[in-house]
Amino acid sequence: MAGIFIFSEDRALAAQLLTPALELKAALGEPLTVLALDAAQATELSTLGADKVLVVGDSATWIEGLGEPLAALVAHASVVLVGGTLRGKHLAADVAARLKTGMTTDAKAVRIAGGKLVATRILYAGLAVCDEELPLPAVVTIRARTFLAPTTTTAAAPIEQAVAKADARVTVESVTPTSTAGVDITAASRLIAVGRGFRAKDDLKLAEDLGKVLGAELACTRGIAEDEHWLPIERYIGISGQTVKPELYLAVGLSGQVQHMVGCRESKTIVAINNDERSPIFEAADYGIVGDLYEVLPLLTAALRK
Repeated sequence: MAGIFIFSEDRALAAQLLTPALELKAALGEPLTVLALDAAQATELSTLGADKVLVVGDSATWIEGLGEPLAALVAHASVVLVGGTLRGKHLAADVAARLKTGMTTDAKAVRIAGGKLVATRILYAGLAVCDEELPLPAVVTIRARTFLAPTTTTAAAPIEQAVAKADARVTVESVTPTSTAGVDITAASRLIAVGRGFRAKDDLKLAEDLGKVLGAELACTRGIAEDEHWLPIERYIGISGQTVKPELYLAVGLSGQVQHMVGCRESKTIVAINNDERSPIFEAADYGIVGDLYEVLPLLTAALRK
């Protein structure tokens, strides 16, 4: 079954994978097939441009155990795109090994050139960008929010049931979700990120007040979450924290080191407030205010309230 295949156990990410997959479909002139875990996911994805949707299991399936059946289903594929979750990367590596084909992870863009798949990746915490060429067939993982899901709907693609029996040597007896504090900042359209420019935890109220006016959630640097423990770890943005892509990213009192910026560099608009005009954050910012955050934030909040 030749063509382009996509798979992710994350429903939102599966939809996002359709955007690069549709571009590859146009470039290769090959059909696009979605591998869905259950009928509900299949229905959700069937109107986003795929030619076919195959239901390969259900939400209770041990995802990592689907390597063998998925490899059989995509045995003649040109490109396989897999959601770059921790479980997705495990599965992608398993499939690539079984197909004896090349694989790249965390691609930011994919295209066909010279009969090969070219994947663009970020290296060294954002210090470099590289293009990796893979002969077809190729397996690629893509992280969440790298692409937006297609907005144009099409006629529903046919949905079929595939034979996909997971490895029965391991079973999942129960699942306990990780407890988190607060909202999911990766879904926020506006964020205010705070750094060590704040001298005390109580001073974060300045950012919270501005957030209420802007309708923005609070985020932070690693130092605020892991060293000072002023905010929960779920709000930390950076290379080993969250990756976000909001419409507005307001960076307050943070220097903008590369380890932090790799987590927010794709924000649509970045606004920086820092008292050091030589701070690296201004190189990444679309707009910058050089000033004391203790003076700027109250003035900005008051102005926006009007």
